[in-house]
Amino acid sequence: MAAERATMRRSLPARVLRGVWLLGLTLLVALILALGLYRFVPVPSTLMLGRWLTLQPVERQWVPLAQISPNLIRAVIAAEDQRFCSHAGVDWVELNAVLEDEDGPSRGASTLTMQTAKNVFLWPGRSYVRKGLEIPLALAIDTVWPKTRVIEVYLNVAEWGEGLYGAEAAAQRYFGKPAARLTPAEAARLAGALPNPLLRNPARPSRGLQAAAGRVQRRVGPLGPLGDCALPG
Repeated sequence: MAAERATMRRSLPARVLRGVWLLGLTLLVALILALGLYRFVPVPSTLMLGRWLTLQPVERQWVPLAQISPNLIRAVIAAEDQRFCSHAGVDWVELNAVLEDEDGPSRGASTLTMQTAKNVFLWPGRSYVRKGLEIPLALAIDTVWPKTRVIEVYLNVAEWGEGLYGAEAAAQRYFGKPAARLTPAEAARLAGALPNPLLRNPARPSRGLQAAAGRVQRRVGPLGPLGDCALPG
């Protein structure tokens, strides 16, 4: 009996390692399948899933990119990720600048692709673990999805208010019109609200949101062709 117990104790670490390896392999396969599936079907965010699981209302109407105004597409790129069309999911220039800056942890370096990875596959909040996962996920997304799909998913899962997700629902609530008809000024307000969507109301913009929208509009012009990769063909 003593020999059997010793054998079982020695085999326990091996079984644990095998279980961890199988779990990791299962998660990797699931991620690959999800990346392939999510390239073609409407995608929920983890925040939306959390609200559904807790029986809270979710307001979202998925629309294809062709039904979202180019004004909003370019405004979001100008506000959130001006090198969106030139990087491969991660803006290493901005990321290195943040890492080298002594105030780095208080600054953001998330690309739209990284934010899409967070919204679709990860959890909200700030942590180095989540940020570390965002990077390989963003690289994988950029490899599998075209830029137009990345921005389409982002604009359909972005949070624009309590239980409010996606450009179409936001345009209807705040401006009473479809996302396809957003003006440059309305698009700038929506883009300016993204960093703090629960406290910023694009329909009744505060002084801070008005200033943010103004900055977005000033950035859209110089963006030039750097925003064209995200426009529907």
